[in-house]
Amino acid sequence: MRTPFSWLAAHWTASDRVVRWTAFAALVMSIVVVVTGGAVRLSGSGLGCPTWPTCTGDHLANTPAMGIHGVIEFGNRLLTDVLCVVVGLAIIAARCGRPWRRSLTRLAWAQFWMIVFDAVWGGIVVLAKLNPFLVAVHFLASLALIAIALVQWQRSLESDEAPVRTVGVPVVQMTRFLVLVTGALCVAGTLVTGSGPHSGDGTVVKRMPLDWEKVTQFHADLAFATVGLAVAMIFVLMAVDAPSTPRLRAKQFLAVLLSQAVVGYVQYFLHLPELVVGIHLLGAALVWLTALRLYLSLHTRPAPGELDRTPVTPPRVAAEV
Repeated sequence: MRTPFSWLAAHWTASDRVVRWTAFAALVMSIVVVVTGGAVRLSGSGLGCPTWPTCTGDHLANTPAMGIHGVIEFGNRLLTDVLCVVVGLAIIAARCGRPWRRSLTRLAWAQFWMIVFDAVWGGIVVLAKLNPFLVAVHFLASLALIAIALVQWQRSLESDEAPVRTVGVPVVQMTRFLVLVTGALCVAGTLVTGSGPHSGDGTVVKRMPLDWEKVTQFHADLAFATVGLAVAMIFVLMAVDAPSTPRLRAKQFLAVLLSQAVVGYVQYFLHLPELVVGIHLLGAALVWLTALRLYLSLHTRPAPGELDRTPVTPPRVAAEV
């Protein structure tokens, strides 16, 4: 059955450059939405729109009587629509590429359905009056969206040939463990936030029944362990003479992780100022992103079109008699 996407693909071809840039735009927007979602929480605007999917019982958008909190919350909802548009462009570009790469199209659609899930879950969070456990899942779903967007962007830079591993299996397994620990670090961060003072609303909102000091210490200990693994990874990649790209990615991951640690300690000793907490939230997304980029760098594929370029054969010169 012919779909609007297949009809469009028959009449327009997206260049590799367009496919790459739409995938990159989707990745950037997925990070922006994480930051703006944090701004909603840190400004106490989580219930700026007290219901969902409308902002109030009678109005789709916020009203002047709702003040700045209504503006911030509804603005974040509109930004989700912008993200949907960008991902929609990524879907169209992937479908209209030549040759059509189903893997890119599926990854783009996976982003769309993850956005739908996260939007509905965000509505449940509002209806549940910012239940901290539901808020934590809301954030983790955003990290899952970043992961899918990153994979699509990375795959847009490569062909569909089978990947070639550039390091040994033990190094790959170590990197997987590093990514797993980084994910656990992000989860621990949601526990710190869920039991801390920033409830997301100016009124009294239920918090996680956890000892905030102990959870914070656990989060810090996990951060130290992650830093240790990152340093070990750099030395392992040097020892096995890994290609330059994985070594660069490992150094980038360590640099972002150390910067995030510094911001974490600053926010703790300054008693959690909203701006610094917001920077820390952005850092969490970047730590997750750079960990995944390190793992993806351990496999390589030719760039799109490289295998189609046949070498130019010089003309044969007739032998002189």
